[in-house]
Amino acid sequence: MAEDSAAAIRPFFDGATNTVTYLVWDPATKRGAVVDPVLDWDNRSGEADTASAAAVLAAAETEGVTIDWVLETHVHADHLTAAPWIKARTAARIGIGAGVKQVQTIFRPVFALSDVLPEGGDFDHLFTDGDRFALGDLQVEVLHVPGHTPACVAYKIGVAPEARSNQPADVFVGDTLFMHDAGTARADFPGGDARTLYRSIRRILALPPETRLWICHDYKAPGRDAFAWQSSVAAQRANNPHVKDGMSEEDFIAFRTARDATLAAPTLLLPSIQVNIRAGRFPAAEANGVRYLKIPVTAKRGASLG
Repeated sequence: MAEDSAAAIRPFFDGATNTVTYLVWDPATKRGAVVDPVLDWDNRSGEADTASAAAVLAAAETEGVTIDWVLETHVHADHLTAAPWIKARTAARIGIGAGVKQVQTIFRPVFALSDVLPEGGDFDHLFTDGDRFALGDLQVEVLHVPGHTPACVAYKIGVAPEARSNQPADVFVGDTLFMHDAGTARADFPGGDARTLYRSIRRILALPPETRLWICHDYKAPGRDAFAWQSSVAAQRANNPHVKDGMSEEDFIAFRTARDATLAAPTLLLPSIQVNIRAGRFPAAEANGVRYLKIPVTAKRGASLG
């Protein structure tokens, strides 16, 4: 649990995908949200389970929290979302950045998806930069931070500015930043851009130094033995090897572009994208009662598929 913070925060680490889901709530009113929930997925068998999401709901019940929102930081390419399962049990609304419409436009033809609702309609709410909404007595501000994907947003949660509280804000940054000893997200996905990512990160790092940053993924940086997911603006500016103070925009672009060229596609890219652009909704079952996901097949140069 976060200490000395206006919000109560409980992280849930999923070792299978190295993803951190957060239950965050206002201690005074017990109104809360789930950020980036994970659907358990066995890619070898195509079997889905909801144990991870159920653990989040069990914790909310224990704390007496009413979940009003499921907040996605972007369309994830490394895990499937459990957002609709949580919505069905809590009546929470599913929110994501309005840039999801661009992501849907990119990937709808890749998977020949005719059932993706237009204008982001699979989601209950599309946030734009600067949007604000209440989480109990807390205020949530949405920051559009594209670069990793066009839909990336960060959620800044704290007391309203007029309250003049000394408590630092909490920002859920999605994949935009990793831990301050690890670096930054890749920018080579369709719609991604290293220059845009750098500028989004610098926007986050312009927040007060004590601002807490909550990370969506951790893979243990070299020399670190434990998983970690809480950072700060000050720690990032002093230590992040990719974007610490003194790293220029052009240096970052050169580094990020070269590094991204060496990275393999995420293991769960194909199932994740086609489910997550539908806000976690799977395709309808076919005549045999089974739901199917698609695997686009391509041939390397010189290869023949017969």
